[in-house]
Amino acid sequence: MAEANLSADNTRDRSSQPLTGQIEAVSAQLAYEKECQQALRPYLVTRVKRGVVGSSRYASRLRQDIREVTRNEPNSEWDNGSEQIRRQPVLIFGEPGLNKDNLAALIHFGSSNKANPIIQVNCEKLRSQDLFGRSTDHPGLLEWLGAGTLVLNNIQDLGSELKPTVLELIKTGTYQTGHQNSENPQTKHSPAWILMISEKVWPEVSNCPIKKIKVPPLRVRKADIEAQVNYFSQLFCRARGLCKRRLEPAALRRLQSYDFPGNLTELETMVKRAVLQSMANEEETAKQSTTVLTEEVFWATESPQRRFRFNLLKGYPQLRQFLLSPWWPTRINYGFTLWFYPIVVAVLFWGPQTRDGNFALNFFWAWWWPLVLLGFPFVGRLWCAVCPFMIYGEVAQKLSLIVWPRKLQGWPRAWAERWGGWILYGGFVLILLWEELWNLENTAYLSGWLLLIITAGAVVCSVLFERRFWCRYLCPIGGMNGLFAKLSMVELRAQQGICSAACNTYHCYKGGPAEGEGQKTAGCPVYSHPAQLSDNRNCVLCMTCLKACPHQSVALNLRPPGVALWTSHTTSGYEVALLLLLLGAVLLHRLPQLTTLLFGDAAMLSSFGGHAIAATVTLLLPSVLVWGCDRLRTSLSQLFSKFSAQQVHRTGPNRGFLELAYGYLPLLLLASLAHYLLMGLSEAGQILPVFKATLSAIPGISNNTHALAILGNLADFSFQAHPAVIAFLQGVALLLGALLSLVLTQKIGRQPWSRLLPQHGMVLGLTLLFWQLIV
Repeated sequence: MAEANLSADNTRDRSSQPLTGQIEAVSAQLAYEKECQQALRPYLVTRVKRGVVGSSRYASRLRQDIREVTRNEPNSEWDNGSEQIRRQPVLIFGEPGLNKDNLAALIHFGSSNKANPIIQVNCEKLRSQDLFGRSTDHPGLLEWLGAGTLVLNNIQDLGSELKPTVLELIKTGTYQTGHQNSENPQTKHSPAWILMISEKVWPEVSNCPIKKIKVPPLRVRKADIEAQVNYFSQLFCRARGLCKRRLEPAALRRLQSYDFPGNLTELETMVKRAVLQSMANEEETAKQSTTVLTEEVFWATESPQRRFRFNLLKGYPQLRQFLLSPWWPTRINYGFTLWFYPIVVAVLFWGPQTRDGNFALNFFWAWWWPLVLLGFPFVGRLWCAVCPFMIYGEVAQKLSLIVWPRKLQGWPRAWAERWGGWILYGGFVLILLWEELWNLENTAYLSGWLLLIITAGAVVCSVLFERRFWCRYLCPIGGMNGLFAKLSMVELRAQQGICSAACNTYHCYKGGPAEGEGQKTAGCPVYSHPAQLSDNRNCVLCMTCLKACPHQSVALNLRPPGVALWTSHTTSGYEVALLLLLLGAVLLHRLPQLTTLLFGDAAMLSSFGGHAIAATVTLLLPSVLVWGCDRLRTSLSQLFSKFSAQQVHRTGPNRGFLELAYGYLPLLLLASLAHYLLMGLSEAGQILPVFKATLSAIPGISNNTHALAILGNLADFSFQAHPAVIAFLQGVALLLGALLSLVLTQKIGRQPWSRLLPQHGMVLGLTLLFWQLIV
């Protein structure tokens, strides 16, 4: 009996041993899980904040990239005898503020790996023992993570001592525990899925088998801004118990015109602030079902290129209505200029041949030149919108298409960009020499031939090429107008954000049918997109883009004069050559005074050969002087740099010759104006007596006593400024030109006055020379 009881006790003991072992195993597992949770908790990512908001092609592509990554199956890729399962690493890169960590969470929770934990570590503060562990008894995050997902945030900030081991982990999935100098490091394999976040592509992993996802910045996803604003405002209003917010179209346009350097983070903060700003008071908010987010509650900072601008089209709606009407410039061009221009040319050919007897010659030299020079600082290249040369070019183009239906040739842009400006320069040289040697100012038929030659160039180019090829690349007057237009206080621009977000037709550039409030147009005549303009050189203010745009993107801004020259300007060699040539033209207009000042008399001008040589040398003289002055400035800068290396760093980089040469532009404009003020103030007021003299030369009128009586009454209305007044205004123009050139040179150069002293001295020297010759 005792033996039977003993046998039963032994049987019970043996049956209880597996149960005890199971309890101990479960207890150990629970303890491990608890320890694992405690180790991972500071780094754990528990949820996805949001999806990819927006419907633009960039947002769609980003969602597609995420879906491709989440569908990737793990790969079998270890050769250590036991098969290990590992997913392909992913690099998510893009600018700051794009919520790339949220995209990493979106990838994890959208994959089959979502049952495993996901942790995120900051590589800037990451230590080797935290990630890989110190020993078997002290495992690292990779050991605790197992087959979960590891997010390496800001991997570009990874320490140099960690780069080799992390790179090995990314490439092979292996790592070593313990300190890198330990004698017996243990190599382990990690099945963790590695997601990397960086602000740019990490060069060390470029050749690794990884999947790369580029997150587009918000400035190229302008079409998604409205959806993003509505999403952020809805979340914020729901959390605060506020009424729904609706975005005003004007506010949307302002947001789309902003580049958002902080991307989504900046936009979210801006929306929250705008919602709070839109709350009048709690009672009023409670009564409303919807509150409008207006333009005023958003504080989008303007970029430096858009500061100090006032949109004239917003401030003066009547101006906008006029510019949208057929009057500008179509009815002016085809209702007035089309028939008035041939009258002027005919009078130049068949009327009296001097300015005191030919009103067309008086109008061309005493009216047009002073007025167009006065207009450049205010309205830029506006003259080109009503220029008769291209009106007849367009007429010839339309007639040629009727007679010979065909597709006009596209522009040879590469050739024109390289050589067009120099052809224009050569044309201006010939015009100036012709004007000086044959006295165009006081020879009517030669002035008529000049107008016809320029018109012929416009007609030929219009028959051969589409649009206004002549205006943009080859017209001498257009080149001068584009150069002086850089100083204009008015600019036409479009908001890049609206154009990239809302427009997919480019009617302002290519032309097209009416769309929305936009009109049917043939597109920009000089092929310039208003959102891509960096200065006023290639904008003729014809307002075609304003008429075509259905999104109110085009703005006519009032700005500081010439601000583009030190902000967004790009230099051009032929433009600088033309600028220096026109400086020579100011001297050429006073060649007798110049030769008398230099040589005591003007005897060399008595012969044609001597006159031609003197005129050519005079045209090139400012180019030689300015270039030599710049060489002196460069030599002095290099000398200063040897004495003080820190001086260059403190004052910024030295500007080149082409950049600083634009500093002479105000002096050139006002010196040219000072020259033409003499004719403008002494002869322009005589237009009615000169008009009488012109008509009196016509046989039918000269014999009509009634007509002569009327003309006699008209001749009584004349004006002529006192010579002292003319001299005073000429002097003021020269002094103002010198002052503005000094200021502009400083703004462009961004150097101390001592560094730019040679150019400042040249400005003052040219001013004194012009004063001697003109005043």
